[in-house]
This record gives sequence, structure tokens and C-alpha cells, in this order.
Amino acid sequence: MSIIRVSHLDKLFGRLHVLKDVSLAVEPQEVVCIIGRSGSGKSTLLRCINFLEQPTHGVIEVDGLVVNVAQHRLTDQQKQTIHQIRLCTGMVFQEFNLFPHLSVLDNLIEAPLTVKGTPRDQATALAEKYLDKVGLMSKRNEFPARLSGGQKQRVAIARALTMEPKVMLFDEPTSALDPELIGEVLDVMKDLAKEGMTMVVVTHEMGFASEVSNRAIFMDQGELVEEGPPHKVLANPSDPRTRQFLERVL
Repeated sequence: MSIIRVSHLDKLFGRLHVLKDVSLAVEPQEVVCIIGRSGSGKSTLLRCINFLEQPTHGVIEVDGLVVNVAQHRLTDQQKQTIHQIRLCTGMVFQEFNLFPHLSVLDNLIEAPLTVKGTPRDQATALAEKYLDKVGLMSKRNEFPARLSGGQKQRVAIARALTMEPKVMLFDEPTSALDPELIGEVLDVMKDLAKEGMTMVVVTHEMGFASEVSNRAIFMDQGELVEEGPPHKVLANPSDPRTRQFLERVL
């Protein structure tokens, strides 16, 4: 059974049709990388999965939780389901979005304390577990201003993991980093993939997509144009739009 299922998804911003009848399924422990030009709808698709953007029309299902968006106003039941979807869906953004006035540790325990009502000692233990996983236990008492970009992004990953999600969504997590810092973030993501974390990754890192993903998807102008094993989509694409894109970036 798919852990994520998107069916006939449309998203409009005014008259701008950003996502056009997109359907997608992701299996448990699968790593799916989404590639494409800027403005092709990749990030919007990711944000619709956990309802940071409300779809205009379509069905979103995450871990058996289903929301069918058929009207402009969500019902109270749909809002409750969306809350449950967000609890099981971790999100890592291009920008790190850390609270600058909180220490690294306090950044990690904030959501478990306030959203899930986790006791402080349990939240702290979880935070330390995931800080250790991303190699930043020694930075637990530092403030974000004293961290490098790569360290900030690894903290952001640890913060998402502290909520113990079923699915991780990554929206171009290395695009704001200097080239020499990209590897340390990708290494953490590779480790998560090896451990069986279900991941949907919007990325321009073709090497990562080729090495780590089970499936690559190319989007263009709001449509899912081509998908398949990375060795096929990235090395031998069948759609001319995919070929043209890859010729420019590889």
C-alpha cells in the first residue's frame, strides 16, 4: 500500500495554473527525487502534500489519511485530518527556518513540546538522539548564528526527525548552501535513505538523485512529464523535454 498517494491534483494561484492533474504514488521506504526547471511546480507539489499550500482540487493521502479537496472551504473534519498528516510528515526547506533566539536543542524540542505535548525529558532525549545522528551533538547549546549553513541545515533535518515522521519531504535542501557544504547535508540524507526513511526530494543534485533515489520524476510547466528508475530518466530519458533539461544541467 502506498504511503503517499496524490490523485488528480490541481493548484491555481489566481489564473496561474501551477499544478495540472498531477497523480503520484510513493511506496514505504522509497526515495523519490523530483527534478525540473524553476517554476515547474516541484515545490508547490511538495507543499500540497502536507497542505502548506491548499490544493485547488484533488485527493491527498498520507499514511492512510485522506483529504479530498472538492470545495474552496475545508470542513472541520478535513482540517483535523490535515493536522494528522502534518504530524507524520517532516519537511525540510531551502532556507533553514531555525528560531534565532533559541539554542539548537531548544529548536529541536519546541515542536514536540508544543504540538505533540511530549514531556520535556522525552523531547530532550529525542533531540539528542537526532543531533547525534546528524553529527551535531557538540552544538546542542549553540545558537543558529554561530553555525555554518551546512550545520544549520543538518539541525533542520534533526528538528524534523524529532517529530518522528513517517515521511520526509525535502524542498531543495542544498540550494542555499556553498558548494563545499553540500556534501555534509547529502551524507545525512543518504544515511536516512539507507535506514529506510520514505523521502520525497525536490533537488538539482543529479548525482544524489542518480545514486540514492529509487525513482526520478521530471516535471515541466506543472505536469508530471516522465518518471522511472533514475538510470533511465537521468541517463536515457524518453521525453524530449526531459532530454533538453538534462542537456542544460549535466
